[in-house]
Amino acid sequence: MSAWNFMSYESKTNLVDAVRREAAGMFSLAEEPETWMAPTGAGDWQVRDVFGHLIDTTETYFVGFDAARTGTPPPEAAPLRDMAVHVDRGARQFRALERKEALDRLAVALERMLGITEELTEQDWSGLLVPHKYMGPLPAFFYPVFQLVDYSVHSWDIRQGVGKPHALEARSADLLVPLCYVLWSATPLVGPETEPMELGIRITSGANAGDTRVALGPSGAAISQGSIGDLSCVIEFDPGSFVLTAYGRTNAGTARGDRDLAQRFLGGFFRI
Repeated sequence: MSAWNFMSYESKTNLVDAVRREAAGMFSLAEEPETWMAPTGAGDWQVRDVFGHLIDTTETYFVGFDAARTGTPPPEAAPLRDMAVHVDRGARQFRALERKEALDRLAVALERMLGITEELTEQDWSGLLVPHKYMGPLPAFFYPVFQLVDYSVHSWDIRQGVGKPHALEARSADLLVPLCYVLWSATPLVGPETEPMELGIRITSGANAGDTRVALGPSGAAISQGSIGDLSCVIEFDPGSFVLTAYGRTNAGTARGDRDLAQRFLGGFFRI
């Protein structure tokens, strides 16, 4: 565990700094009124829908933390496979808000969520289980890294849609690498007829550079650290390309060895 793995309490400062940095960048993208209804790289969402999504998601986190700490009702649960439908509905419900009203509301939610994160103790980091709308009870450490996904990946979406030159910032991408493996473990498209496969993933640079074995089969995904020299296929990613591929924004990576296996593997997950 390290300051670059969100599961470690040592990462808290890096995560808070990264969320603040990415959020400031995203808010700056909405400063021009004419961009409010511009397209994005997130399906058919407009810029205003990205901000609506962040409002909806962050305010739902408050319900979860209240439930964990005080015993109030948790967020209404929904299957992870249906997340995209619910998230889209949640984002669009805020289209009636004026731009400034939406930005102000999200700014308040952001500061409240950062305050919650900063107040987490080392015991809370992994010991406080907070109910998530789509994934059930999760350790508190997931919530700041989910915020980082939202602000960094959706900032990428906005820049993609409005045609600005862009790339993921290195520190943010490094922090998200461990989460991408969790994402893959939760979203495999598998069933009784799934043909087992195993390959290696190599992150070529950054704080989480290294090799990981990933297997898919009828029972799901299995991810483990270890040598990948015996595998017939290895896919290499830099951190930013790994994050954008795992979150379905682009098809990237360098496949070494069995190219057909790489393609089957990369198509083996559902998008959230």
